[in-house]
Amino acid sequence: MKETGVRNGAYGADKFGFKDLAAVHWNLDAPQLYEHSIAAREATVVQGGPICAETGVHTGRSPKDKHTVVDAATENTMWWDGNRKLTQANFQLLYEDFIAHARGKTLYAQDLYGGADPKYRIKTRVFTELAWHSLFIRQLLIRPVAPELEDFVPEFTIVDLPSFKADPKRHGVRTDTIIAIDFTRKIILIGNSSYAGEMKKSVFTALNFYLPAQGVMPMHCSANVGHDGDVALFFGLSGTGKTTLSADPNRVLIGDDEHGWGPDGVFNFEGGCYAKCIRLSEEAEPEIYAATNRFGAVLENVIFDPATRVCDFDDETKTENTRSAYPLEFMPKASRTGRAGQPKNIIFLTADAFGVMPPIAKLTPAQAMYHFLSGYTAKVAGTEKGLVGVEPEFSTCFAAPFLPRPPAEYGNLLRTLIARHKVDCWLVNSGWTGGIYGVGRRMPIKATRALVTGALDGSLRNASYRTDPYFGFSVPTSVPGVEPHLLYPMKTWKDKAAFDETARKLVRMFQENFVKYEKHVDADVRAAAPEVRIAAE
Repeated sequence: MKETGVRNGAYGADKFGFKDLAAVHWNLDAPQLYEHSIAAREATVVQGGPICAETGVHTGRSPKDKHTVVDAATENTMWWDGNRKLTQANFQLLYEDFIAHARGKTLYAQDLYGGADPKYRIKTRVFTELAWHSLFIRQLLIRPVAPELEDFVPEFTIVDLPSFKADPKRHGVRTDTIIAIDFTRKIILIGNSSYAGEMKKSVFTALNFYLPAQGVMPMHCSANVGHDGDVALFFGLSGTGKTTLSADPNRVLIGDDEHGWGPDGVFNFEGGCYAKCIRLSEEAEPEIYAATNRFGAVLENVIFDPATRVCDFDDETKTENTRSAYPLEFMPKASRTGRAGQPKNIIFLTADAFGVMPPIAKLTPAQAMYHFLSGYTAKVAGTEKGLVGVEPEFSTCFAAPFLPRPPAEYGNLLRTLIARHKVDCWLVNSGWTGGIYGVGRRMPIKATRALVTGALDGSLRNASYRTDPYFGFSVPTSVPGVEPHLLYPMKTWKDKAAFDETARKLVRMFQENFVKYEKHVDADVRAAAPEVRIAAE
């Protein structure tokens, strides 16, 4: 077997069980992986230097095809309402079939860290069939320095073989696409999907399982820190603005997607960013635009001119979920350590497809717990396979597809940390105003940025507030630089009766969704539920 690259010679692919491989390329860097990707015609180099690949039918994650092994470690600790079961025997069959499928193939291996805090990081080895997948995960996770690779022994292994198709009857799974997790053996198997994001989210899922038991809160959020050391967290699902709003030129970026919150403060799980790049522009998002249009960035499903190789970031022909992956150091003001102190502000981001939520609201601790467990947002076309248009969703903890443990476990841990560190909490609607999706317009990004800045710099503390008649939280009545009517959502609608009807409908959706959490929370959290308190004026 041919082997290249820096590696621990005493702990090779054979330790995982691989046999008769043609070659393994260990820990190759960007130039080498570019060469392999292009030679295999996996991807194309486009203007500016990034590499661009297509992911085929899977332009987003396949959450319904993720299965977890039921064993002594998971049977009574997993949130089975949100996770599919897989027997140990069926996982063993999958493992054996993955090993057999890999025979004669060339694999790429990356030895990486999940977690910037050495106390809580997990050593992760990722075997991929595609060279560009190896570059993707190398850019997204934390890269050890060369001497660390020479004695690297993985604690967790991911095998990513897009050409492998599961057999539902043989393997006891839903379709021929599979993401199978064995938390006891610390193995994840990914088959029949070329969407690279499955790998990074698998690491996130693993940390979501292991860290709460150590008193560390794993979070689907971006994070940045100001000049005075004030840390801000931005929770939200894909398309709500986590990456955009945390890329603030006046603050240092800790990370854009996944973090832990422990005794020493906040730490990034990753060493890179995974930005949505549909309608990406240099004017609106200069830092992300520059990071995307350079050598080393990995683009997924972005349309480009075949002659000039110039990308058209406005073209959603393949998917709305076009993506750019790049190392954190591509951002001009990024943390080199991926670590910072205790948070001062938490912002829950939602893309309200109904267009009735205000652009910002101040939350009490009980309201923060309520909205964290509710996780209301809107899924955007392409984020998940088969999704068309925009669909409202309650994704608990803003991370339902990645939660191995019951949501209340994360919610209670977050509430404890908020109280301990006296954190201010805000709800920001980056979605629609003036009508439902398709009628209204997207909330102006300048207004959202101004409101977030006001929350973080403390100026919103001096604003006057009103109590929203539908949701009960506090909304500022005026903010310098923000169109006054945006703070009164009803005023942005032409049809006031339609607004009232739509707002009441959304309130009922919140109430109905939260029923499953009521017995797990205190009375003050139940009382924080939206309720139409007065007739709309």
